[in-house]
Order: sequence, then structure tokens, then C-alpha cells
Amino acid sequence: MTVPPEELELAAAFPPAERDRWRELVKGVLRKSGAASEDTPLDEIEGLLTRESYDGVSAAPLYTRDDTVPGRPGLAPYLRTVRPEGEGLAGWDVRQRQVHPDPAAAREAILADLENGATSVWLGLGEPGPPVESLPEVLRGVHLDLAPLVLDAGARTAEAAEALLRLITERGQAAEATGGLGADPLGLRARTGEPAPIEGPGGAAELAVRCAREFPGLRAITIDATAYHDAGGGDAEELGAAVAAGVAYLRALTAAGLGLDEAFGQLEFRLAVNADQFSSIAKLRAARRLWARVAEVCGAGGDDAAGRRAARLHAVTSSAMMTRRDPWVNMLRTTVAAFAAGVGGADAVTVQPFDVRLGLPDDFARRIARNTQTLLLEESSLARVVDPAGGSWYVERLTEETAQAAWAWFTEIEKAGGLAAALDSGLVAGRLAATWERRRKDLARRKAPLTGVSEFPDLAEKLPERAPAPEPAPAGGGLPVVRYAQDFEALRDRSDAHAEATGARPKVYLATLGPIAVHTARASFAANLFQAGGIETVSGDPEGFAASGATVACLCSSDKLYGEQAEDAARTLKESGAVKVWLAGKGTFEGVDAHVFAGCDAVAVLETTLDDLGVNR
Repeated sequence: MTVPPEELELAAAFPPAERDRWRELVKGVLRKSGAASEDTPLDEIEGLLTRESYDGVSAAPLYTRDDTVPGRPGLAPYLRTVRPEGEGLAGWDVRQRQVHPDPAAAREAILADLENGATSVWLGLGEPGPPVESLPEVLRGVHLDLAPLVLDAGARTAEAAEALLRLITERGQAAEATGGLGADPLGLRARTGEPAPIEGPGGAAELAVRCAREFPGLRAITIDATAYHDAGGGDAEELGAAVAAGVAYLRALTAAGLGLDEAFGQLEFRLAVNADQFSSIAKLRAARRLWARVAEVCGAGGDDAAGRRAARLHAVTSSAMMTRRDPWVNMLRTTVAAFAAGVGGADAVTVQPFDVRLGLPDDFARRIARNTQTLLLEESSLARVVDPAGGSWYVERLTEETAQAAWAWFTEIEKAGGLAAALDSGLVAGRLAATWERRRKDLARRKAPLTGVSEFPDLAEKLPERAPAPEPAPAGGGLPVVRYAQDFEALRDRSDAHAEATGARPKVYLATLGPIAVHTARASFAANLFQAGGIETVSGDPEGFAASGATVACLCSSDKLYGEQAEDAARTLKESGAVKVWLAGKGTFEGVDAHVFAGCDAVAVLETTLDDLGVNR
């Protein structure tokens, strides 16, 4: 018996999907929650569920085939990349960062990395990192013709580049050595406020010409856009600044005598990826689309079979998302970020060790960072799929809108005179500061939760000890460096100092009303909130407050019991010596001073509570 083809399709058994029917069903759910009413028009339903990123990019609740962006793997606009064929680590370059200030220790760590999964080295020199003068010692035994090396020497880039090129020449590997010199005068300006030469002796353009002519496997310039991410910027702001830097370098390189293809071939982009996997995937895909547009505008259109004009991307797991508290969770964050980097098509990926915020990473942390990538490449087979995100209507649309927002920011920078002028005028700093304030408010209100820090903290944790990592000397004119956990971690530091000085943590008493089933949810919520500030919580009925040793209390129960008992309970607490009475939930009751609830400013609550408990700032 032959089955008709239409009966073999699962969808054939269902009526055609209609958007308005979906909207009607969603409206019914939203009405129950109070987010919509009977009079809400159907065409407004999706808007009620749409959210915007810090760049104004929308994330809608529903996407369809109409949101697909055309593009073939390996061809402009390079939304989709083609991985090299073969097994093993051919998918992307596993690039491990090394900044140990001791040359011998740095050399030992580099060799261990390369012998155990890393395929290239990102070497910091100067501050932080080993001295520039020690480069030959650090690289002794490192085969530069096999393992690409990318320098990161900041203000001493010219010296470091000269030392590396001299070493390569002495080894007779000028034609075989691969990697990059890491020149980025605009990135240095962003981070420190100090100008560095693009053109002229020792400038980035001169290094690029030398690489193109004498060291064909080296790229002179690394456009490090992570400075804008670390200052609190959004994805589109990071991308827009990166493109502005790239265009500035193209002008300088072509003016120095390089052809257009040669100039494109001297650039690599470094971008941050974080635990928001979809935005990170879209960021990398948008970066390639943006750079393809720059190539087109420059007149570099047409066939580019070698991909010389495609953006070469180095993805680094975000420094801003890493936490000092509960650092083990950083392994999860960096795993998601590394996954996003691989799916997004990064050419090189650096996973930061989980303990990077505590000091110099130890061997175990570096091993986990390497093996995270090995797992994604070997066990998850990510590199064996051509553009894993391709065809996802959500990612396609997110890519396009991120690219559009980034291009708008790039053109604004260009109208201001270019990236150097925009940095000097404060345009970039002002834009990033505004974005950071919006993000900071969401973090404070726990709309952007940080596991182990703002949510589910562990007050009894024992942090691993690490050797202190050298920090670059601060420069007042550069962009700030922010950490998403900084406000909560500062509160925990206050609590730790208090505990060390007094022998006990600050304490809040959770005064529970009614049976366990009634008060557990709000008591758990309140405990989680107060502990995020390093404040210990104990619970019991209001009569037990006097014996608890606490001076601040928080009522926890249901709305119904609050109406019946809150005022009496608050009076009991105040008579027992409570200097402040919080209530978990909402409602006005005599004797209740303030409220904690989902979406409240947790940082402000915790700062106030520590002040009320007499904890020094």
C-alpha cells in the first residue's frame, strides 16, 4: 500500500497556523495575569511581550520565515562561516591568555597550554605580564611557526613588536610565523586616555606595512573592542566602535601604501561574548555583516574567494560578567559564552579561567578553560556544523537589528570626526555611561540576576586563594572598567569586614506569620535578598525577636494574614527594640517602615539595612 506524500507530513494533520489565532490564545493568558484586557487590540499583544536590549534592539515573542536574512556560507555578507574540513581542533583557534609577570612561570604555563589543547597564545607584556625584555625567554621552546602568537603590550607595543620580529628573524621563520602584533592605538586611547601613534615611526601603519611585506603570516593590528564592553556598553555600541576603529585603520594603512586587500588582511577584531548566548551569537554574525558593508563601501566588492576582506574575529568571554563571589559559577558563564562564540563563528576563542577575578589563575582553572573549548569542539561537534545558528528566525532577525543599531552608532561616531575625536570629546564615554546606568539599575533590581551573587548567595563560602595579579596603572582619561557584580560584592565586603572585626555577621530577623505553607515563599525571598548583601537571616515568630540579637526585622506572610496581623506584629517588633521593620510584599500598615518585593532596588535596600545595623562603609 502506498501512502500519499501529503500524509507523511506531520503538519498536514493540523490546520494552518494563523498569527491572529496565536494572538488570541496569548491574549487569553495575558488577561489572566492582568497584562491585557478584553479591549486590548490583537495587534498590540506582541508588543506587550516584546523586550528591548540596552541598544534598543527588540526581542519579540514570535518570529517567522519572513525574518530570515539571506546569505550563503562563506560568502558576503559573511553571516555564515564555513569551518575547515577535518576532525579535532580545526574548527576554531583555541587561544589561551597568559599574563604571569614571572618570565619562567609564563613560559611554563604557555608550554603546558600548547601541549594540552590550546592552539595559540595571547601574551600580555609589560603591565600586566612579563617584561617586554624577557620575550625571548618567555618564548623559548615555543614553535612560532606552529603556534600563532598574539601580543598585547599596550603602550609598549612598538618595543614588543620589534622584539618579536627580531626573534622571528633570528629563527629564520619570517615566512612561517603566524599571529599578530596586537597594535591598537585607538584601543589604548579608549582604555587609558593616552594617545599612541597610528602613522609615523613605530605606529600601527608602519608595523602593518612591515608585516605585509616581510612577515606574511602576521597581522599587525588587533581592534580590541572589549574596552567598550568593559565600560558597560551594549553589543551594538561595542560593534559600532569596533567598526569605527577599523575604518580609521584602513585609512591609515592605505595612506601608508598598502593595497585595500592588504589593509583588510592586517586587521583582527576582538569582541566580548557573555552568558546571553543569543545576543552573543548575533553580535559575532552582525560583526561580519558590518565589516562586509565597509568592504563594499570601500569599493572592495566583487569576488573574494580567499575571504581576505571578511572580518577575522577573536571572541573573549566577558570580563564584566565574571564574579569574585561564588567563582565556580563562572565556569557555567564561560561555557555558555564559549558555546555562543563557536556557534557565532568566531575564528579564535579565549575562555577566561573561572578564578580570574581572584588573582593569577592556577593550573586547574587554566585546564578547565582549555577543556571547555575541547568539549565543545570534540564532544559537542560544534565545529562540524556550518553556521549552527543559520535558519533560526530569532537569531537572523536579532543579527540584522543588532547590525543596524551598530551601523547607526558607527555613523554617529564618523559624523563626530572619527573614533579618536569621539573619545576625546566624551561622546563615547557619555553614551556608554548612560547604557551602564540602565544596566546597573536592572542589576540592582535583580531583573538581570547574578547567580551566586544577587541570587542564591553562599555566605559560608570559602574562596580559593590565588597569587595577586598585577594591575595596569590607572589612567584618569580612559573609559571606566565596570563589573556587573560590583555593587553586590561591595556590600559583601562590608559584611565580611564587620564579621572580621566583631566575630559575627550583621543579622536580620524574619518575623514569620502563620503556618509554614503560608510564609515560606516570602521568607525564602527575603532571606535570599538580605543574604545577597552578606546579611545573615534568622526566622521565627515576632515574639522571638528580642532573643535573636537582631535590630532589624522583616515581616513574612501572605497578603491575607498581613491584613489581619501585620500591625500587631510590627508593634511587637518595635516594642522589642527593632529600629526598622520591613515587610516582604506590598501594602500600607502602621509600624511597617519599608517594603521588599520582586523588582525592588535590592542594592538600596541592602545599603540601608547595613547602615541601620551599624555596619561601617
